[in-house]
Amino acid sequence: MASLPLPRVESLEEATSFKLTVLPYLSQLQYLPASLREAGGDLGSLKEVYLATNPLVSAVALGSVLAAIFFLAAEINRNYSQVDRFWSILPTMYNVHFAAWARLAGIRTQTLDTIAFISILWSARLTFNYWRKGGYQIGSEDYRWQIVRSKVNSVFLFTIFNFAFIAIAQSLLLLLITCPSYVFVIIANSQGTENFGLPDLAFSRAALFFIIIEYFADQQQWNFQTAKQQYQKTARIEADNKDQYSPEDLERGFVVSGLWSWSRHPNFVAEQAVWLTLYLWACYRTETYLQWSGLGIAGYIILFQASTRLTEWITAGKYSEYPEYQARVGRFLPRLSAEAPIPKKIKKSAASSGAEQGEKKSN
Repeated sequence: MASLPLPRVESLEEATSFKLTVLPYLSQLQYLPASLREAGGDLGSLKEVYLATNPLVSAVALGSVLAAIFFLAAEINRNYSQVDRFWSILPTMYNVHFAAWARLAGIRTQTLDTIAFISILWSARLTFNYWRKGGYQIGSEDYRWQIVRSKVNSVFLFTIFNFAFIAIAQSLLLLLITCPSYVFVIIANSQGTENFGLPDLAFSRAALFFIIIEYFADQQQWNFQTAKQQYQKTARIEADNKDQYSPEDLERGFVVSGLWSWSRHPNFVAEQAVWLTLYLWACYRTETYLQWSGLGIAGYIILFQASTRLTEWITAGKYSEYPEYQARVGRFLPRLSAEAPIPKKIKKSAASSGAEQGEKKSN
């Protein structure tokens, strides 16, 4: 146990120290390629290298290789959804890696096994939803990248953007959101025995609850879009959808019922909440509520804020009634007031319509 490439911390607070738990092991990145070449294809030697390498360092090494592959694949194919195709896979792969490394190293922890299980469920839901929307079809690309690309007139600048943000920053972010699992590895190694109590059960069940919310939100969106496409083709509502949607709903173009009547992006809310829950779980166990492993969830929330603003800007330009929906329903959280104020441009439209009606009556 003492020979493991992990720090022996004297307190829970030390388990959250970047200086003690991360910095001393980063130098392993320099020697890892040579160790892998020396091990070759021998499974026993590869296992020795795997266990002799700090689990966070090996995750960083893998993420770096993948980032390079994503960049090259995007440039060669001129398709910038390379990371998108692995978005639902990489965090689970990292969490399973932390759990597997701990088991192979003789560290038994129910917390890591639970997080790995939760991650697999999260991955299955998101991967299935991405697949059924055609995300894995050859040549498919997120429509938002086309919009972003059209705003950058320079090929050189967009190549830099692809390298720095799309390939590296996003790949790093998908690793960082799983760093609380690394903290759990350190705690389990230092404490020896683990007490998986009622609070731990509550955190794990909360994460599962948010995954369920994501599933229902995605399914409601899928059902609406499917019904809308059928309505656009046949100009009639299928019998199975008559109780759910009216012609006005489908002609509006976007879903406003179910969870979408409470939040404009209930799936995004739940997605962020899953990873926030895992971070807060680590905070609870370490009794430290501000730590370096929170960089991932902080970046995740910032990314979702920016991505959602871009998505809504595009949607508002596509559907005339969307600004009113934005005014009445909160972007992420439900509004406290029963009815929000109408946007200015809708007020102006209503006022001009009223003026026209008044003129008609006077004439």
